[in-house]
Amino acid sequence: MCEEQTVSLVDVLEEDEELEEEASAVLAGSDSDHCSYPQGYVKRQALYACSTCTPPGGEAAGVCLACSYKCHEGHDLFELYTKRNFRCDCGNRKFSGLQCKLHPDKDDVNNLNKYSHNFFGVYCTCLRPYPDPDDEVEDEMIQCVVCEDWLHGRHLGCVVPDCVETQEMICESCMNKHQFLWTYAAHLGVHHPAQQTKEEKGEPSEPSRSTKEEKGKDIVEPSCKRSREEAEPSCRLKELQEAGQKRDQSGAVFWPSGWRSKLCSCSSCQVRLSEAGVSFLLDESDTVLAYENKGKNNEQTQQGHDPLMSALDNLNRVQQLEIIHGYNDMKTELKDFLQTFAAEGKVGSNNGSGGGALHLRSGSLVVSQGFRLGLTLTTDCGSLVAGRDL
Repeated sequence: MCEEQTVSLVDVLEEDEELEEEASAVLAGSDSDHCSYPQGYVKRQALYACSTCTPPGGEAAGVCLACSYKCHEGHDLFELYTKRNFRCDCGNRKFSGLQCKLHPDKDDVNNLNKYSHNFFGVYCTCLRPYPDPDDEVEDEMIQCVVCEDWLHGRHLGCVVPDCVETQEMICESCMNKHQFLWTYAAHLGVHHPAQQTKEEKGEPSEPSRSTKEEKGKDIVEPSCKRSREEAEPSCRLKELQEAGQKRDQSGAVFWPSGWRSKLCSCSSCQVRLSEAGVSFLLDESDTVLAYENKGKNNEQTQQGHDPLMSALDNLNRVQQLEIIHGYNDMKTELKDFLQTFAAEGKVGSNNGSGGGALHLRSGSLVVSQGFRLGLTLTTDCGSLVAGRDL
């Protein structure tokens, strides 16, 4: 007979709170009631891809948070977390037979949207789904800040550092595509013990800027050239290149908090970044962490607002009083009931036995369509689903 699995009620409540905080961080920064299409190409928003409407083999498409609720309820959705500079596709030419319920007047296509294999539910260089039913290795998925693909830690080609939540990652493919990033990586990137710069290895480096200056200090440059250089700010990237410090150009690179502010923003570098399509690297508010903090702040400003009270506005006075009394009674009884278990350190069983135990259905936390959370508790006095007394 297998040993019964038990879980502390305190653990259940703490896990539920953590999941709600994660959901708030991702979703609170996006509008769950209105299609984001009128806003144009949104700087960053939560996105979904609908496998029911745009299955693999067809054209990739993404829908905003509100459309995932209102237009694609009950569909098979791939959660894409967040993407930058994206305009909602819901109901456009890519969706045959489906019209957006929130904003039906849309262009046929959004030409500036960027798509990847993520929109068909596969991720990483291994092109596997997540979660992967055939993968028995526990591994975290980390998003590249350039291509925004999600990669397994074991497929990054480097050691994943501690406190990765506060750092950003650029995958090896994007580093090689934008070679100038390797110069920044040698000076700004996170180094782990297995990595060494050429200087640390004792390999000869290129002549330093100071050495070059000493060799040419007797050369007198024309006054017009000196005045032109003095008028233009120095290029940080050029200075780093002349310093000659390098690192092995292999594997993904992790970057510490605040690294974007140290990139050169001279006119030449701005042109380089723009032509490469990575101007967003100069924008610290582009980071996922900044987006999540915005969502948390939005959630905090809304604390104290009870969604039930909004629904009551559509009812008459008698109905409002009846519902308020019933709702408060339910909250009081449920709180007292749960506090008894928490105070006594009791556990909930998943085998349906009696004795006043708290039975947790489907592991107690039902995660549906990404971060949409529902809590189902079965008690001796009936079932409570998402706070409703059945």
